[in-house]
Amino acid sequence: MYTVFLSLLVIIGVFLIVIVLLQAGKGGGLAAMGGGVTSTEGVLGGRQATTFLVRATWAAGAAFMVLALILAILSSRAQAPGSILQQDLQQIPTQPAPVIPGTGDTDPAPPAGGDDGVLPEQP
Repeated sequence: MYTVFLSLLVIIGVFLIVIVLLQAGKGGGLAAMGGGVTSTEGVLGGRQATTFLVRATWAAGAAFMVLALILAILSSRAQAPGSILQQDLQQIPTQPAPVIPGTGDTDPAPPAGGDDGVLPEQP
């Protein structure tokens, strides 16, 4: 289910990019704000008729946001919340292994006999 929603999100994202790039510019944008030609068309003008591309942009944008929300909810439910303390307790053994002197390499001291690692002869 997650993969289906993710693939739909990618397809709708590509569709949204194409639809936005196909639309004609409205003219002005940020360039018209800074003292360009003063026109009452932008402030007092009537609304333009919505075209198919504008409606498709709104629909694709809404679908993209809904799918992103659904995917966020699905991905957060996939991970079961748990306590960090419980995770640490699972890694610690319940009973420590007994330490018997003379067995095992629990002493980090170098072996006797010098630097070459050869044990001295015993009489």
